[in-house]
Amino acid sequence: MSDSQTQPDITDSHCHLDFPDFEGQLDMIVARAATAGVTRMVTICTRLKNEPSVRAIAEAHDPVFYAAGTHPMSAAEEPMATVDQLVALNAHPKFVGIGETGLDYHYTADSADVQKASLRVHIEAAQKTGLPLIIHARAADDDMARILTDEYRNAPYSCVMHCFSSSAELARAALDLGFYLSMSGIAAFPKSQELRDIFAAAPVDRVLVETDAPYLAPPPYRGKRNEPAYTAHTARVGAEVFGMDYADFAAQTQANFDRLFSKAASWRMAA
Repeated sequence: MSDSQTQPDITDSHCHLDFPDFEGQLDMIVARAATAGVTRMVTICTRLKNEPSVRAIAEAHDPVFYAAGTHPMSAAEEPMATVDQLVALNAHPKFVGIGETGLDYHYTADSADVQKASLRVHIEAAQKTGLPLIIHARAADDDMARILTDEYRNAPYSCVMHCFSSSAELARAALDLGFYLSMSGIAAFPKSQELRDIFAAAPVDRVLVETDAPYLAPPPYRGKRNEPAYTAHTARVGAEVFGMDYADFAAQTQANFDRLFSKAASWRMAA
C-alpha cells in the first residue's frame, strides 16, 4: 500500500504554482503532495495577464484547479479587472474561484481607493458566477469587514478569508456572513497561539487548510520554500486546535472545501 493510500486526503486550498520557485518541478511537486495525502490544490493567479499560464498548469495536472484575480498589492500596477472579464473565466471547467482580491494596507495603503474599487469588481463577479471569493486581508480589518458586509447585503456570495491571520473581530464578521477561514502555516508557528485561539472559536465546518506556497512554510520547514505537500503539517496542527483525530479533521476540511468550492468537487465526482 502506498503512502497516498494510507494518508487521509486533504486539499491545499491556496498556492501559487506559477511562481518561479516551482519552475520545471511541478510533476515532482504534485507527486510529493499526493504522497502526503494532498490530493487537490488550487493555484491562484494574482495578475490577470498571467491567467493563461496558470490555467495551463491546471490543465496539465489533474489534481490542480485554479482561480484568478488581481492581488490588492498589485491593484495600482495592473489594469482594473472588469466583471465581464472575470465572469468569462468561469467557462473553464477547472476555474473554481474569484481572486485573490482584498485589501492590504501594510505595504500598499497608498493605493487603498484602487484596492477598494478592485475588490468590489471581484465581489460582483463572485455574486454573478456563484464561485467563492478568495480574500487577502492585511492591516485593513475595518474596511474589509464593512465592504464584505455591505456587498453581501446587496447580493449574497460565498467567500474564504485566505491565510487568515487578522483580528478576532474580522473573523467574527466573516463567520457571521457564512464565510470560511483558511488556516496557513502561520497558525502552526509557535508564537501564533492567539491566532490558534481565533480558529478554535470558529465552527469547524467553516475551516479550510492551505499553504500559500511558496510562502509561509509551517514547522519543521519554516524559512524554507513551502509546497502543497506541507499542507499536512498545518492540518495536523489544526486537528490539535480542534481536539480532533487527524483523519477526522482532514475529512472535515475536505467536506468544507467541497461545500465552498463546489465546482472542484463536481470535477472530482465526474472524473
